[in-house]
Amino acid sequence: MASFLRRRRGLIFKLILLVPLLYLVSLFLYSTDADGNRKISIPLKRKDSASNNIDGFDGARARGDNLIPPPNPRLRLDNADDLENRVVVNRDEIGGADGRNGRMGGHEEDVEVVEQPQQRPHHQQDSDMVDLEELEEPSHDTNGPGEQGRGVNVDKEKLTPSERKKFDQGWKNNAYNQYASDMMSLHRSLPDVRDEECKSLKYHRNLPDTSVVVCFHNEAWSVLLRTVHSILDRSPPSLLKEIILVDDFSDMDHLKQPLQDYIAKLGGKVKVTRTEKREGLIRARLQGFNLATAQVVTFLDSHCECAKGWLEPLLERIYLNETTVVCPVIDVIEDDSMKFQYSAAKSTSIGGFDWNLQFSWHAIPEYERKRRSSDISPLRSPTMAGGLFAISRKYFEKLGTYDPGMDIWGGENLELSFRVWMCGGTLEIIPCSHVGHIFRKRSPYTWRTGVNVVKKNSIRLAEVWLDEYKQYYYERFNNDLGEYGDVTERKKLRAGLQCKPFSWFIKNVYPDLFVPGESIAAGEIRSKAKPMCIDSPADHANYQKPVNMWPCHNQGGNQFWMLSKAREIRRDDGCVDYSGGESAIIYPCHGQKGNQEWEYREDNTLRHTNTGKCAEVSWDGKKLLMKHCTGIDRQIWYWKRKNHKESHSER
Repeated sequence: MASFLRRRRGLIFKLILLVPLLYLVSLFLYSTDADGNRKISIPLKRKDSASNNIDGFDGARARGDNLIPPPNPRLRLDNADDLENRVVVNRDEIGGADGRNGRMGGHEEDVEVVEQPQQRPHHQQDSDMVDLEELEEPSHDTNGPGEQGRGVNVDKEKLTPSERKKFDQGWKNNAYNQYASDMMSLHRSLPDVRDEECKSLKYHRNLPDTSVVVCFHNEAWSVLLRTVHSILDRSPPSLLKEIILVDDFSDMDHLKQPLQDYIAKLGGKVKVTRTEKREGLIRARLQGFNLATAQVVTFLDSHCECAKGWLEPLLERIYLNETTVVCPVIDVIEDDSMKFQYSAAKSTSIGGFDWNLQFSWHAIPEYERKRRSSDISPLRSPTMAGGLFAISRKYFEKLGTYDPGMDIWGGENLELSFRVWMCGGTLEIIPCSHVGHIFRKRSPYTWRTGVNVVKKNSIRLAEVWLDEYKQYYYERFNNDLGEYGDVTERKKLRAGLQCKPFSWFIKNVYPDLFVPGESIAAGEIRSKAKPMCIDSPADHANYQKPVNMWPCHNQGGNQFWMLSKAREIRRDDGCVDYSGGESAIIYPCHGQKGNQEWEYREDNTLRHTNTGKCAEVSWDGKKLLMKHCTGIDRQIWYWKRKNHKESHSER
């Protein structure tokens, strides 16, 4: 054996030298792409903060909040480890323009191609892209109340009299559980709520910076400051230029000098500006925007919590095209326990609206699912909720910012959504960006009485942007427009921007929208026998509830109904549905006829096609019943039939 080793010693020595040489050559080949360029890995100095991760309505108009919560997700997750059923990501689509010059849905031959401004090239070398920066969050008790986004459940019956008084006052002042919020750390951490594919995405190293504008009025101390700290703690310092807090004439002492003193200790990135009178969300945001100095302005509400990795996905889209307006996924923070609810990207909803000009959430349509290669691809959305979004400062100025003639809040989100789409931009929801929002069931604030500011604002947007389609909104309140101010300058703005007509928006951006001009009958459905009309709300909160009767008031609203070409009795997305028994109910319109098909016959009876029964008002006039057709007066209904030649049929 020893002689064998002596004879082969030279060969062994050569092998020892050859192995490391082959290793070095393989490293060089692996780090070079097909074009011979070196791939560069950028080490990030900040350490992982995994040890700091913590545990976990009517419409907006009546509630007084400027956001309405998205529908309950079909897949609700309480732990990031539960994420499953993911797909392989096309990174060019996530980081690029993903075919933005087309329509959202429908047939390609029907659409006029819209030319977009020049976009940055998105097929970049790896040296231009970096991983999401890991941020070290401030240390605190990670076992405290609310950690990891968990809820804080308070049994008010076990509180002392002084604690109960504080508990009740918190609810009264804020319409959420301030007592539970005060128990939690201002730095409470959240689980990483992103889909797994989001965690491996890379972003351009030279993203634009942002100013974050947060408007508040009498917000609770802990909720406002948790909003501020979530922005500071989870935003790369190089991308967060400033936070501008706009105090809309608060009168609570803690928001005066104590807030100034606290903000002064935060390193200079947070600024406070105050209005001289109660202005409302729209003009308060304009005041904050006028002070912003960054390339991008991000608007957030004052009762939010930003999740890990929330900012970079938003800025990436604007970096690629400054005419892209982006919204994060809005997760629900429960108003009673402060629990942070979230769901998988495939459950994300997009924004729509109805002809009462109210924002609504909708499931992702099939044509949008097919357009995208992944659940985490940016989602094109016809409208935005309005409370949380980011926009290029230069582009916002070019678009005309907010309409200064609008009061307080309401309608500004739809107005901006229409303006973005019709004037050459794109509106997206970014599934890899998550921000939680406390959704309140009522407004804790009071405003001057006698003025319907939401109606006024909506009429302004209708006059400027809806063209002939504005009539579908006006007929909801019998064309009683009232005073809405001068919109001359806003019409000049639209003309100067050379914006598309609203018919283009419906055809190219929101082809699923039901157009009332295609209806057979419209207006109130009035009983011959009683001074009563069919009256029911038809929004998602009232699905599966019985259809009612109410004295006719000639004001539209819940007494405005349409008979569609498909013979549905509907208002927007809610249809009168009958499957048997004594009462009809409100149910989501499905377009499949069946339980939702009705006939308004020549004898003015309303006959349900499937069952052959007729709608009948009860003896006391309070209920709508389904009975065998007899033609009695209580089965006779007066409903304005439409002249099809005068109706809009354009989609």
